[in-house]
Amino acid sequence: MNVSSPPSFVRRRRRVFGVLAVAALCGGILTAPGAVAADGDPAPEQVVNGDFSAGVAPWWSTANAPVAVVDGRLCAEVAGGTANPWDAIVGQNDIPLVAGEAYSLTYTASSSVPLSIHTNVQMATEPYTTDLSATDRIGAEATVYTHVFTAAADQEGAQVAFQVGGGAEAATFCVDDVSLRGGAEPPVYEPDTGSPVRVNQVGYLPKGPKNGTLVTDATDPLPWALKAADGETVASGTTVPGGEDPTSRQNVHTFDFSDATATGDGFTIEADGQVSEPFSIRADLYDRLRSDSLAYFYQNRSGIAIDADLVGEEYARPAGHLGVAPNKGDTDVPCQAGVCDYRLDVRGGWYDAGDHGKYVVNGGIAVAELMDTYERTLTADGAEAAELGDGALRVPEHGNDVPDILDEARWELEFLMRMQVPAGEPLAGMAHHKVHDANWTGIPMRPELDPEQRELHPPSTAATLNLAATAAQCARLYAPFDAEFAARCRTAAETAWAAARAHPAVYASPADGVGGGTYEDNDVRDEFYWAAAELFTTTGEDTYRQALLGSPLHGDVDAAFPADGGMWWGGTAGLGVLTLATVPNDLTAAQLAGVRNVVTTAADQYRAQTEDQLYGVPYAPKDLNYAWGSNSQVLNNMIVLATAADLTGDTGYRDAVLRGADYLFGRNPLNQSYVTGYGERYSQNQHHRFWAHESDPSLPHPPAGSLAGGPNLTAPTSGDPEAAAKLKGCAAAMCYLDDNGSYATNEVAVNWNAPLAYIASYLDDAGDATGPERACEVTYSSHPWNTGSTTTVTVKNTGSEAVTPWSLTWLLPGDQKLSHTWSAELGQYGRTVTATPLSWNRTLAPGASIDFGFNSSRTGPAADPGTVKLNGRACTAG
Repeated sequence: MNVSSPPSFVRRRRRVFGVLAVAALCGGILTAPGAVAADGDPAPEQVVNGDFSAGVAPWWSTANAPVAVVDGRLCAEVAGGTANPWDAIVGQNDIPLVAGEAYSLTYTASSSVPLSIHTNVQMATEPYTTDLSATDRIGAEATVYTHVFTAAADQEGAQVAFQVGGGAEAATFCVDDVSLRGGAEPPVYEPDTGSPVRVNQVGYLPKGPKNGTLVTDATDPLPWALKAADGETVASGTTVPGGEDPTSRQNVHTFDFSDATATGDGFTIEADGQVSEPFSIRADLYDRLRSDSLAYFYQNRSGIAIDADLVGEEYARPAGHLGVAPNKGDTDVPCQAGVCDYRLDVRGGWYDAGDHGKYVVNGGIAVAELMDTYERTLTADGAEAAELGDGALRVPEHGNDVPDILDEARWELEFLMRMQVPAGEPLAGMAHHKVHDANWTGIPMRPELDPEQRELHPPSTAATLNLAATAAQCARLYAPFDAEFAARCRTAAETAWAAARAHPAVYASPADGVGGGTYEDNDVRDEFYWAAAELFTTTGEDTYRQALLGSPLHGDVDAAFPADGGMWWGGTAGLGVLTLATVPNDLTAAQLAGVRNVVTTAADQYRAQTEDQLYGVPYAPKDLNYAWGSNSQVLNNMIVLATAADLTGDTGYRDAVLRGADYLFGRNPLNQSYVTGYGERYSQNQHHRFWAHESDPSLPHPPAGSLAGGPNLTAPTSGDPEAAAKLKGCAAAMCYLDDNGSYATNEVAVNWNAPLAYIASYLDDAGDATGPERACEVTYSSHPWNTGSTTTVTVKNTGSEAVTPWSLTWLLPGDQKLSHTWSAELGQYGRTVTATPLSWNRTLAPGASIDFGFNSSRTGPAADPGTVKLNGRACTAG
């Protein structure tokens, strides 16, 4: 009999347990006295026979966990090989609860084999809503566990349930002295924030801005000192009182030590008698982060074994969801009942977040930002392609002459195209919104052990346009490496666009949240704009030009980049704007200037936020409503700032990016680095079913480079039991727990790590923050005729050393094809053109110029080729 199941949940991915133990947990402390009545006497006991002196009754257990009283304790022989905690249960029914009353549950337990059990007080019948949902790690030594909770509703017959299943091995679980009493005082959670001197715990670039924040009761300026590792004072100054920071309700000062350029490790700031966490001042701070943040995606691949040689033994695992028992698999997946009568092979792709669902709209923005990270190396000055190239990253496709980052992106792109409705079926060409388990699974749960049936969910316009946009970008980026795959991407994109135009208002249901997140979105104007921008940039076709120019979002700064938020999976117009602003296309000069103005106007807003806010963060949501996954919005705003810096060369935008990095790596109200493995106090218990060491010590912590979602003002009311227990009334930027169970504040997700990877690449490219030196100038003159054009290119060496041999690269706008060329060897690979010397112009001397030219097929006006690079370094436009 099914006597217990996961509670119902709201919004995104959910989990089925919570933690409210009276202990030092999650970097904070919960304290509560014993349960006593108002007159000082112990409150009434609600559990019957909690000491088992009367035998087993009224306790019960599932058939796979038979119980008996042994030496005065109730012991269950728990079968091994079950999938979920609730597959084996010991419990007692008929527990009365009073709404609003606080209760204390105490028990003593041990296990012959280490177990992570779920300790629940819940409804005894469906939907099994929990008042207490906790996870406890049970070992060989008898240990006392105490949990305090408040009943949400009156119940005459609630249930205490020890969910002891989910273990691979059989175990003997013994429990004693079970007590549940009312009148407990709700616990008070105080986060451990460490030093009040808040800095970027990773460090600062030698010639970049260096700012920090001091939490103090003082109202007058205070002295600060920058100390080297040997204790020597390197710099000093006084703080600037800032008053109360509204995001944290802390009284703070700020300090600026940007003039310090000494380099090394182990620096600290001393102020107000306190010492910061140590940090470095180095040019190579973020070199490892680029690789680590991108390795996140390989480790979350579905349908492939994760190789220990690439990730280490503790993170290696068999392939998930390929149909090997107990998996039902993603190779032959049916639709939900009533949705379709076909089945699809939707293997591959990335697991979205803490669960095993795969969502087109979340995968769409994530894979787009990975492709953007690579495409920036083609368009931006100082962007290094080699760090993303073949053999540079931890992927198994080494040696195929394709940049590793594109190999990783392809894993998701192939999945997205598999989600397309086949020809001949209703809604052909649209994309199914998501695929995931029919029911929620618990934590921990390795992907290859997931026993649930997988289901395709209905197609949606939003998912279809995500496919159109990402497949269009795929078509232009993969053309130099795999023309057949690029053509398949283009066909998928154009098919999806046509299907979305035919079905412009098919929305995901907000009620479709069993077994996976809903990802509902009933405003798809932004997805239409993004898809049109990508298709126009790739093809140059007027159909897409008219769609984007006719969009009500075109030119709307706040629609693309909200001043009080940022880009996210439900707001993707900005992705289209960034493409149009940076990748050569057939917009007129005036239209291009307008698009770039949208970027710089938004960047000006975000830069001002880093300058005005006391923690320097480029994020200022309305009413301090820090959103679910707020750290991803911070990072997406940093992408806008980075793009503005690339477009203009204005170092003020770059400095704002660096201040955003300061926030993420420790200069924040919690003194917390939100990236695993970076800084002294970093998140390490993110919500994930495999990286679940806190719930099961045999499993690993998240790997280095994993981003936590971050503060979420709505977390206490989201259904997240940990947030509900500990964060009620929290200040906006303090609404965070480093707890494996806090899905509303501490989940990982592909669309959160993707902007981290982009920014990690940007920061690593920044070097010591002096900016790249340009030693060349290029004049690009194109003259249209009929259906073609003639272009003359002049490259001048403005540096002090000869360049030999030289190589010039740039992107052709739209769908141009080279024909006749002269004075150089020109090759075209997709949209990428490379010019190399002939025998007589091999050397480009200082101050000298070389001219060459070509004819090309094209329609429309001549377009700016964007960044032109000489031997990998960008040139100034002549």
